[in-house]
Amino acid sequence: MTLREKIAQLFGVWVGASDEGGEVAPYQHEMEEPPALDDLLPYGLGQLTRPFGTAPVDPATGALSLLRTQRRIVAGNRFGIPALAHEECLAGFAAWRATAYPVPLSWGAAFNPDLVRRMAAAIGRDMRAVGVHQGLAPVLDVVRDARWGRVEETIGEDPYLVGTVGTAYVQGLESAGIVATLKHFAGYSASRAGRNLAPVGMGTRERADVILPPFEMAVREGGVRSVMHAYTDTDGVPSAADDRLLTELLRDTWGFTGTVVADYFGIAFLRTLHGVAGDWAEAAGAALAAGVDVELPTVKTFGEPLVEAVTSGRVPEGLIDRALRRVLAQKAELGLLDRDWSPVPAALAGADLTDPEALRGTVDLDPAGNRALAREIAEQAVVLLRNDGTLPLARPARIALVGPNADEPTAVLGCYAFPVHVGPQHPDIPLGVRLPTLREALAAEFPDSEIVTAPGAGIDTPATDGFAEAVALARGADVVVLALGDRAGLFGRGTSGEGCDAESLELPGVQAQLLDTLLDVGTPVVVTLLAGRPYALGRAVTEAAAIVQTFFPGEEGTGAVARVLSGRVNPSGRLPVSVPRRPGVQPSTYLAARLAEATDVSSTDPTPAYGFGHGLSYTAFAWSDLVVMNEQADTSGEFQLSLTVRNTGEREGTEIVQLYLHDPVASVVQPVQRLIGYLRLTLAAGQARRIPVTVPADLASFTGRDGRRVVEPGALELRFAASSTDPRLTARVTLTGPPRTVDHTRRLHADFHVK
Repeated sequence: MTLREKIAQLFGVWVGASDEGGEVAPYQHEMEEPPALDDLLPYGLGQLTRPFGTAPVDPATGALSLLRTQRRIVAGNRFGIPALAHEECLAGFAAWRATAYPVPLSWGAAFNPDLVRRMAAAIGRDMRAVGVHQGLAPVLDVVRDARWGRVEETIGEDPYLVGTVGTAYVQGLESAGIVATLKHFAGYSASRAGRNLAPVGMGTRERADVILPPFEMAVREGGVRSVMHAYTDTDGVPSAADDRLLTELLRDTWGFTGTVVADYFGIAFLRTLHGVAGDWAEAAGAALAAGVDVELPTVKTFGEPLVEAVTSGRVPEGLIDRALRRVLAQKAELGLLDRDWSPVPAALAGADLTDPEALRGTVDLDPAGNRALAREIAEQAVVLLRNDGTLPLARPARIALVGPNADEPTAVLGCYAFPVHVGPQHPDIPLGVRLPTLREALAAEFPDSEIVTAPGAGIDTPATDGFAEAVALARGADVVVLALGDRAGLFGRGTSGEGCDAESLELPGVQAQLLDTLLDVGTPVVVTLLAGRPYALGRAVTEAAAIVQTFFPGEEGTGAVARVLSGRVNPSGRLPVSVPRRPGVQPSTYLAARLAEATDVSSTDPTPAYGFGHGLSYTAFAWSDLVVMNEQADTSGEFQLSLTVRNTGEREGTEIVQLYLHDPVASVVQPVQRLIGYLRLTLAAGQARRIPVTVPADLASFTGRDGRRVVEPGALELRFAASSTDPRLTARVTLTGPPRTVDHTRRLHADFHVK
């Protein structure tokens, strides 16, 4: 291959599929002028960026557009190499008329990796069916500051929860033949003050023990084939130019063999935002040397600047060859280099490809099976924070449904759902999926109740002139259902989402005032939250009749909320992020050292209103009979324990058995506790199960002073808990023997059984 042919395989072009079935067209976006395909295709093309996720296109005609473009690409280069097509799939395939699943924060709330694995497999099958090869998910960033706008895209504030759920998503997506992409590697969520793309000021141990473990788990156990570098710099080194991160750790230590792709425009940012490159060629060379293989979303630094840099000797051609081998190996794995490869995707197999109009409407990306799966996840992710006995609602005659999210279809969607991410640019195009509002869901769930509705206020507007109507409805009702929360958007166009960071965790706009006003009425108030992050809830924590928290639960989300309110669904979600007691005390993640707790020498108190892992049920559980088979174990050994959990209530319910480790004395400061295992356990009324648990000593490891991961001898507490603030049974055990260094081959999981 010539130099230009090699480099052509190392970048993508941002395109949009044609709704008429014609070839794709370069996307006109604000960051760059689109390149001319006629100038590029004689040399080949590495990737096509978001053909379905750029504008609303019918899935069938979009698939036809993609296959016709692939034929053109193959015919245009002398090796006949197709492009790899990638799409976003953060909460479902980000395409028009595709299922909008709950956001990742809801996956974390469900504490159910098996369910997430099934969802990801369904997403992957839909993408593969229309000709897509790679999905830009999951996000494995661990929440460090809930003011960050992209909290909704994360799985939670604990690395073990993020790792297990994220790895399950990878396994599901890869099982469908889609290349999963871990992002954002690494540290993006730890930006100062929760500001998007701000500098990251963490130390090496926080990075090693909090940020990296989910990525390590997904590489080791997920079979992931792609990683996306983060935008941010840590201690002055941008991730896109960090060879110790992208090569030494990711490849040489963890054994990753796939491709590293750039976050959109991230290589150019080495020059424009980070100031570590003087021109485009230097940026390209720095990224290649660090281990970035593919420039996305479109060609910029990997175009003419890189050609000239290699020709002049500024960038070694060996770096091009290294990246090229990885890219072509991945295309070979996908079958794109097979002699009998066909661009016709499964969804169009056997169809008449000469008549685009006849194809329109023949591909269903939101079938009943998808919706059933979205419903199951949404139901399991609903978190009941507080309940004074008002829930489940007992056939109220009149329900006052008040709040800015009471009658808003898109209130269940995060910023990467297609109707929110792309839809606003096409206001005349239908949403593409059915999004029942909370008003519609309550009307269906409570057919005998009169439901009266008023917004009361906007999501983030200052006006309070709607309060009077809300108060009047509340006074005449048996119960108030108050629908608060967020509006997802991008770069300041929402209250949650990419670039929508918050200065504090007070409810947006005047929602907190609306809440207080309705609490003063005296009618029981059930607070429901359709949100992308946790918020301080003020008086509701002690005065609301109930609080029901959801995190953008997707197209089936309002039905899930309604079924929890009626009692048809017994809530089983648990908080993947702490809910703050005060809006201005951040960061307040539970995963923190003793000095981060409330003290007598600071006037601020970060104690949460509801801690990580918290969630109530309509039944009750008793935990008992903890047995520790061995109170001592060598630093290379394991502990054997067992406990009994019984449903003492009158209906079936699900408990999340959480296991936390507390290390009271260590050579470096440790978090007060950290999650090392969990079990989702469903029990019939009166049923009890015995749960044996094996805890490897490896789970007590941490990064020591010398930068190596170590298991130290000493006393430990293993806390079986209903949440980070509700320990039920504690085993005090001791590790003996010499300190033991461990590496990436260490054991990562406690082993739970159910008898």
